Amino acid sequence: MSAPTNGDGAGQSFYEDVENLKQLCNFLRSKHGPPVREATMMEKRVHYVKGEKLVNFLAEPKKGTKWPSYLPKFKGRQEVIAVCKELAKHSFFVRSEKRGKGELGMSRVRDFDESGYYTWVYEGDKTMSHLMTTALIVGFLCCVCFPIWPQFLRVWVWYLSVTLLLFIFFLITLRASGFLFLWIVGYEFWFLPNLFDESLGFVESFKPVYSFEPTKPGQLKYRIGVGLAFFGFCYWAVTQPSEFDGFVAAQGDFLKDLYAGTLLSDMSQADKENIDKPKMQSLDELLKELDEEIEYNPDPLGLSVDEDEQVDSLLDNLVNTEDEAGDDGEDEL
Repeated sequence: MSAPTNGDGAGQSFYEDVENLKQLCNFLRSKHGPPVREATMMEKRVHYVKGEKLVNFLAEPKKGTKWPSYLPKFKGRQEVIAVCKELAKHSFFVRSEKRGKGELGMSRVRDFDESGYYTWVYEGDKTMSHLMTTALIVGFLCCVCFPIWPQFLRVWVWYLSVTLLLFIFFLITLRASGFLFLWIVGYEFWFLPNLFDESLGFVESFKPVYSFEPTKPGQLKYRIGVGLAFFGFCYWAVTQPSEFDGFVAAQGDFLKDLYAGTLLSDMSQADKENIDKPKMQSLDELLKELDEEIEYNPDPLGLSVDEDEQVDSLLDNLVNTEDEAGDDGEDEL
């Protein structure tokens, strides 16, 4: 369907098509649409908007509103109200009434009115949500199957993880160092000040790029104390080159071993590859241990005795047997 020209309006007829109403709702439910509030209705969290604010947004968009080029603008409030009635008729939103703070209930009145509250039923375009859900499932399966990944992929993931970790560490260090240097001289400077603000979205976390303003009054003594401690550390690093150079060299060796995967240098490559496998002795190792035990203790059960002891034992058994036979003969007599 060809999009109408934007600017002079295309009349109410454009929004008589349900598909065009969906396009309008996609715009209203996006981040460029009117602000909405959250509440609970029938034990479910919903978004709602007041009818008057919705009409004002559509009839007189505020400056800076990114109106889609494929949607015609409205000529007046009456045209907006007529389109909102169509939205209510097709159940894109339903009229509600307030029952308490943060709680809504269904209203018996179905017609659109500027004084009413309307709960959104239409959730907007879910294409991006479905794509993100699919990507999440695929990513989870890939993580689970990590042990069967090819060796080059596991090495690549290792390098990527180490690089990302080092990048975050150096970014935090540089941000803190820049703030410290300028704070000592009386200014507060932050690179990406909203980087760790959890209340903002991904894009908003990188805005603004920097912030620069004078420090608040009453911090002079703290700045002097921190400055003295910092310059004292710098003096120690310069006057004790052997210790500081050793620290720097150790960090360099650590990074090299981290990327080379040689942090466990006292293990062979085979032990590294089989570190998660259960350790079982081979047949040769078992036989070797058995030979060593026999060599160390050839008669562990005490079965072998001296030949003289064997002869004495036989004679004693023979004498005992003859004595027993003699006793039996006397008993018979």
